[in-house]
Amino acid sequence: MKVSKTFELYGKTYVLESGELAKQATGAALVKQGDTTMLLTAVVSKERKNYDFFPLTVDFNEKMYAVGRIPGGYLKREGRPSEKATLTARMIDRPIRPSFPAGFRNEVQIVATSLVADQKNPFDVICTMGASLALTLGGVPFEGPLACVRIGRNKETGEFIVNPTYEERENSDLDLELAGTRDFISMVEASADEVSEDDMLAAMAFGQEAIGAFCDAQLAFVEEWEQANGPIVAKEYPLDEPVPEVHERVFAHYDEMAAALRDADKLSRIGKVEALKEQIRAEFTEDEQLAWDREIPVELKALEKKAMRTMVVETGERVDGRAADEIRPIMVKGNYLPLVHGSGLFQRGQTQVLSVLALGMLNEWQRLDTIEPVEGKRYMHHYNFPPFCTGETGRIGSPKRREIGHGNLAERALLPVLPSEEEFPYAIRVVSEVMESNGSSSMASTCASCLALMDGGVPIKRPVSGIAMGLIQEEGKTVVLSDIQGLEDFLGDMDFKVTGTEQGITAMQMDNKATGLTQEILAAALEQAKQGRAFILDKMLEVVPEPRLSVRPTAPQIVSIHINPDKIRDVIGSGGKVIRGIQDETGASVDIQEDGTVFIGGDEAAVTAAKEKIELIVKVPEVGEEYTGRVVSIQPFGAFVNLLPGKDGLLHISRVAVGRVDKVEDVLNIGDEVKVKVIEVDEKGKISLDRLEKPHAPGDSGNGGRAYGRGGDRGERRGGPRPGRNAGRHDGRRESGAPYRGELDRDRGDRGERRPRRHHDA
Repeated sequence: MKVSKTFELYGKTYVLESGELAKQATGAALVKQGDTTMLLTAVVSKERKNYDFFPLTVDFNEKMYAVGRIPGGYLKREGRPSEKATLTARMIDRPIRPSFPAGFRNEVQIVATSLVADQKNPFDVICTMGASLALTLGGVPFEGPLACVRIGRNKETGEFIVNPTYEERENSDLDLELAGTRDFISMVEASADEVSEDDMLAAMAFGQEAIGAFCDAQLAFVEEWEQANGPIVAKEYPLDEPVPEVHERVFAHYDEMAAALRDADKLSRIGKVEALKEQIRAEFTEDEQLAWDREIPVELKALEKKAMRTMVVETGERVDGRAADEIRPIMVKGNYLPLVHGSGLFQRGQTQVLSVLALGMLNEWQRLDTIEPVEGKRYMHHYNFPPFCTGETGRIGSPKRREIGHGNLAERALLPVLPSEEEFPYAIRVVSEVMESNGSSSMASTCASCLALMDGGVPIKRPVSGIAMGLIQEEGKTVVLSDIQGLEDFLGDMDFKVTGTEQGITAMQMDNKATGLTQEILAAALEQAKQGRAFILDKMLEVVPEPRLSVRPTAPQIVSIHINPDKIRDVIGSGGKVIRGIQDETGASVDIQEDGTVFIGGDEAAVTAAKEKIELIVKVPEVGEEYTGRVVSIQPFGAFVNLLPGKDGLLHISRVAVGRVDKVEDVLNIGDEVKVKVIEVDEKGKISLDRLEKPHAPGDSGNGGRAYGRGGDRGERRGGPRPGRNAGRHDGRRESGAPYRGELDRDRGDRGERRPRRHHDA
């Protein structure tokens, strides 16, 4: 029977529903925030898989119909998952995975399908609650209920907001996602505008309370479900249980494993550990290996884990001999590659990353085709993890989920310090190439990318560094580790990455397996991370102390100007003819925004030339300005002179020469260059001109010709008798008051005849 429950929490309305859709799945739940609607299904395979790991798969089905759009492309179907879809799937996976019991080997698939995205309420965090409810309704054994919340903070009031809308997120200096149970946090993702450690701890404590409230809402729904449909029957799934005999025989080699682990070189240590494991495996007969084909690998892994963890908590010594808060040796190089727009090499221990910067026009930003109300992004950070960086072979293809997640973390880390488009009108792409990896390559990518940005002349607000923290809880003891390497991440209890400037945190990511992670432990980890970040940042600034004062010569020069939006059509031209002509002639790229902002990019000469051409197109001539123009049209009443691209002015026949001119063609021809001065610009933008350096009219003696006013300025009253045959006539008019012939010529179709006056009836 269908059950639906509506509830309100922290000012938002939610709905949980089940019993109508996807009833053949092991469990299914519909979850809503506002009108945003997500379907979460969970299916557990009937057969146990022969794996030594938990086979969980989480997929996010991003449906464009959820926002009323048809997918782009030829096929008009949803294709490969977007970056947002991948990150959402990871957000669901990370808290769910550690909640299953050890030894669970049945395959589990969780699918999130977007049915409605209302463009107001985000769809990602509510999916974890839906997945938790689907597993609960399906009777699947896991440590639930689980929930995920997003915590924002109003910039003006400092008030925390639970699951803010997209609009509320615009006015927030914090974007913190937490997931877990009522009692502990198992996953953290955050980006922040240089938030202090104390404020971040307060937000996490507030988020933990909110998670508890959403877990209680699930329990209330389950109670109603059982009232309507009967008790939920917990399904029995066989677990891989330790075999005492296998455990004893493997753990008899504890001291040998502890010795093999004490090697600072990753590949050497792995070689020793693998050789010991092969030696132990060889002590089992072929029949025993066949019978315990799952149990032996599990116990070998458990032996390695126990030896490493015990070493840390009992001796305070790590596998590479470091103290708990000690950071591996650091090597920094800026300006590492020639010709590229910026580069930086960062190495910490055996983790090495080369980041390379590319700058482009703003119209080269990444356009996003997702169900979020986001058009695209100007800053792109891509992270590549080729197999050679760990000394392995493998296929190199499209980025995997881990690579997308690590690239997104580094992108979040650096976004708060990037200059605005007005300060730096560039699209920015940074690619982090992992050359060597032994833990915390995402934090090395953050550091290397900061170096590349500074080397490329990007005026970042402050430099950013990052560090990965770990945690070991063993035999009642807790040790926080700085700058963890791969083994400590894999066998430890926590992977806690923190990035920031000297003023505060810009990004965080945490995956936690320990249920006893208290606020005190988190506070200690954040303080230790702050000290580690400062140490790393000092090493970076010793080599690259500040950003270059300008972009490198190989990067495009981009300037921005602002024009009247009414002039945009003049710059673009019919069918884009004008703007294409500017780009073809100068070699510059031109991008015009709707508000009249024009971005011009290219080499310095091209940018200067294109800028001048655009400024000429939009310029409005002013009274008193002088130009050398070209005659483009001749009419009986005067000549039109082109002053600027698309700007013509009228040079009246009375001003083309000194003396009487019967026909404009007697003095000027189309194509002639003429020096003119602007004498009037009327309210409609029509321009009147006067010719400078007037020649004498044909047949004029120099003083007996027909002169129009003093100095050719019609704005002054003409005085005195006209010379020659017109003596006695004043101000260019006959004594009778009739118009002077030059004025009649303006309205005369044929200068050889005088037009009769019009008579109007009274």
